[in-house]
Amino acid sequence: MKVILALISYSLCIVLALLGVINSPTALVLGFICTLIFNPPFIGCSHKVIPYFLKISVVGLGFGMFVKETLQTSQEGLGLTAFTIGLTLGLGLLLVRLLKLDLKLGYLIASGTAICGGSAIAAIAPVIKAKSGVISMALGIVFLLNSIALFVFPVIGHGLHLNQEEFGLWCAVAIHDTSSVVGASIGYGDEALRIATTVKLSRTLWIIPLSIFSMFLFKTKGEKLKIPYFILLFIGAIVLNSAQVLPEVLTSGIVTLSKRLLIVTLFLVGSTISVKELKSFGMRPLVLASVLWIFISIFSLVYILN
Repeated sequence: MKVILALISYSLCIVLALLGVINSPTALVLGFICTLIFNPPFIGCSHKVIPYFLKISVVGLGFGMFVKETLQTSQEGLGLTAFTIGLTLGLGLLLVRLLKLDLKLGYLIASGTAICGGSAIAAIAPVIKAKSGVISMALGIVFLLNSIALFVFPVIGHGLHLNQEEFGLWCAVAIHDTSSVVGASIGYGDEALRIATTVKLSRTLWIIPLSIFSMFLFKTKGEKLKIPYFILLFIGAIVLNSAQVLPEVLTSGIVTLSKRLLIVTLFLVGSTISVKELKSFGMRPLVLASVLWIFISIFSLVYILN
């Protein structure tokens, strides 16, 4: 009976998200509440479909963008991206030593904070041969801070009167995961969403040089690099939209559906947050992740405003 009620609740929330009735923060909270109440047995399925839903959503958003604007935005965010990635990783490795943390756990948390959250952790983990428990802990901490960012960033953005360009760039640099970057910027405005998505995906490409650096740092060889190929589909969608080979009613429909699928994704992310796992983290990994996140948030915000 409990499984049936959980299935009905999940289905109802997903339908509300697809209809555009609920927004990103509400979807995340509903997912967490559903898990608290029902503790459904299909959480494992959510973990599996989240990456696919996120990639489909991001590719769909490409049908609302144009090549010229995208190239300009990527170029503008390049310097800040490179600088913050280097600073975050350097500070992360220093704090790992000061806090006497497991090197692989600290490195995964720093990598996720510096580049793109869960995607970076998933890509770097096999390269450094991290154990499953270490990977789960790093992912859990990053997802927790992602959830907080989804609520906090729009409030700060409005409080500081950030324009859409400033807010979109800030989200792309300071929020870990692409899902929360898009989720935070989606309600701020279309321009903020475009900038946040473009800069974040260009940031994701830094997984490749980071993987190579990780091989040398941890002295591992022969590990296969995970390349985010879906970004090519995102670029293809932008090119198609710029060429105007598809009717506007179709491309706008794809963009709308992609935004709503992203809200579904955030509901599923919320449903995977486990109180038991959060309690098991301990303070030191959480301190590391929080300090790195606060650092990159404040540094990037000051940089953008000046």
